Amino acid sequence: MVTVQNLTMRYGNRVLFENINLKLDRHKRYGLIGANGAGKTTFLKILCGQINEYDGEVIIPKTNKVGVLGQNQYAFEEFTIMDAVLYGNKRLYDAIKEKEIIYATGDFEDDAVNDRLAELEVICVEEDPTYEYDVNIAKILENVGIPANQHNDLMSTLDSADKFKVLLAQVLYPKPDVLFLDEPTNNQDIETITWLENELQRHEGTMVVISHDRHFLNAVVTNILDVDYQKIREFTGNFNDWYIAANVISKQNELNNAKQEKEKEQLEAFVRRFSANASKAKQATSRQKQLDKLVIDDIKPSSRRDPSIVFKAKRAMGDEALNITNINHSFGDNQVLKDISLKFIPDEKVALIGPNGVGKTTLMKIMMEEMKPTSGEIHWGATIENSYFPQDTADIIKGDGTLYDWLKSFNPKGDMAEVRNCLGRMLFNGEQQEKSVVSISGGEKHRMMLSKMMLEGGNFVLLDEPSNHLDLEAIVALGEALYNFKGNVICVSHDRELLDAFANRIIELHADGSYTDFKGTYEEFVEAKASGHL
Repeated sequence: MVTVQNLTMRYGNRVLFENINLKLDRHKRYGLIGANGAGKTTFLKILCGQINEYDGEVIIPKTNKVGVLGQNQYAFEEFTIMDAVLYGNKRLYDAIKEKEIIYATGDFEDDAVNDRLAELEVICVEEDPTYEYDVNIAKILENVGIPANQHNDLMSTLDSADKFKVLLAQVLYPKPDVLFLDEPTNNQDIETITWLENELQRHEGTMVVISHDRHFLNAVVTNILDVDYQKIREFTGNFNDWYIAANVISKQNELNNAKQEKEKEQLEAFVRRFSANASKAKQATSRQKQLDKLVIDDIKPSSRRDPSIVFKAKRAMGDEALNITNINHSFGDNQVLKDISLKFIPDEKVALIGPNGVGKTTLMKIMMEEMKPTSGEIHWGATIENSYFPQDTADIIKGDGTLYDWLKSFNPKGDMAEVRNCLGRMLFNGEQQEKSVVSISGGEKHRMMLSKMMLEGGNFVLLDEPSNHLDLEAIVALGEALYNFKGNVICVSHDRELLDAFANRIIELHADGSYTDFKGTYEEFVEAKASGHL
């Protein structure tokens, strides 16, 4: 349904990709992956016609309805929420709005007016044969968490996360034949992401999606398009299947004698690494058996480099970590936290989850004593040295100096080599360490914040949405680092693979201000909820 012929894209002297030939078929859902800066978003914009300056050809039959997820959350501020979704079918939207104007102001004794009404009615029947567009849109909006009593409100009344939900509804409502999605899970809560997975699994046309959410890719895609070596190579299977093929086969080739027990253990450890969860060793072994059956001649090891994230506490922790007693917090008349009392003991790894807007970031700021609660107390253990990853790193990472200067400022008496080592672990080489702080991207700021946390060496780390803007390799490395960390963790995230990787306690905040405190892994938490035990 989408054909790419001899596609080459250059920026000046830099070749992004060259002589790409692909045929993207109906009933296939393609995950577009690659390192940051490899050209994923550029390629997607070429496919959907937003970039036209390239060599080669992209062919999509004119009879195919194309849907593109909008990225401008403020493009429909003066639309009602219902109309913003209806706009996803522009032909139907225009016809309905013109009918409304004619019925309000038209001269029905004029034959031309009546003829035009007849033409518009034909369009409406063609696009909405059952005359149920409003019912269908309402259902989609409610599924993404926008209640019925808001559907006629203006888009300007929504926060940015809910605006993006409406854009998701807008692109899915017309049921396009070809669907292009760039980071559809960004800033979405787990409930919305799960709903989106179910919707996309039923998509019958062609789909290309970019996402850094590994669980989402594994649940949704049937094929992988890997942007690497200035090529875009297709692989049949989901992200984990590709990861094994591209990385474990390479690892096997590096082993001199696969029969030696030590080397066998190395390979098994590598397979567990991609699973990012020691509790999934059985699953990893199963995938190893699948790997043994694979014959893949054209898969090259990835050129991408994995960051090396290692959190090491500089101070041993005593018997007391953190106590939260009767925390309540309100914004005006809106109470977001209600009677929260929690005790954290040493070595706990906590995932703090819940829908957007329930107060996760507020609770994190209260714990870090950046915000005073309406009532209640926070008490840190005497031996605790915490380290914090805030949701908006742009508020902290700023200034006119270099990356090295910025990081050095947090440990002015520290070893120069230690500072450079922490930057190097996050893939900032010697030359990149001299870049100006003002010039770096959102993803680079997140990597800088992780460098800062490694340098600080706290024994209690708190992270608020750390996976936003990170690529897949960095998220895998972060999950592994949190799992191996000899200290305490509290992490807010909607990335289920990340939560699976480290958490041994789940705290879920609810919309009514209450909470659930579950001792166990995220996988066990999901199973308990599904069985009705929570």
